[in-house]
Amino acid sequence: MGQALSNTKTTPSPVRPSWQTALAWLMACLLLGLAGCAQIPTATPSTSPHWSGRIALQVEGQEALSFSASFELQGSPTQGELALLSPLGTLMAQLQWEPGQARLSARGETQVSNSLEDLLLQATGTPIPVAALFDWLSGTQTSANGWLADLGALDKGRLVAQRNDPAPRTTLRIALDR
Repeated sequence: MGQALSNTKTTPSPVRPSWQTALAWLMACLLLGLAGCAQIPTATPSTSPHWSGRIALQVEGQEALSFSASFELQGSPTQGELALLSPLGTLMAQLQWEPGQARLSARGETQVSNSLEDLLLQATGTPIPVAALFDWLSGTQTSANGWLADLGALDKGRLVAQRNDPAPRTTLRIALDR
């Protein structure tokens, strides 16, 4: 009974309007999302060639086939990786190869072959000269069976290669990122 009541006032914590709370949550989610996109740098930087940009392939004939995608290509004709991406950046297909083995992963399935060219033929419907493609992107005019590459605009990031023989006629267009 001899207890004295404290005469101190407690101030209620300020209440934010609902739009400020929503904005705070949105900013927190955005920062967490950006943090999730951060990549830890690798210990050793890759010294293999790397290209990225847009690729389009058009195969003429009875069953015309064409596709375009963003791409990332790295490595060499003997060991490397090619990723094809949708306009939203989703991985559509990934090819990885090393001497004696190539893997194509697409639509949740993985196919393995001892030939990269065979997997490219299966994936695109036409043979693609892998070794020549690496040379062309490096600025070296290399002949490939039936293919003719125009490297005249490579300094502007553009490459066009056509195959007229054997049929069907095929056009490969690449626009490199700058």
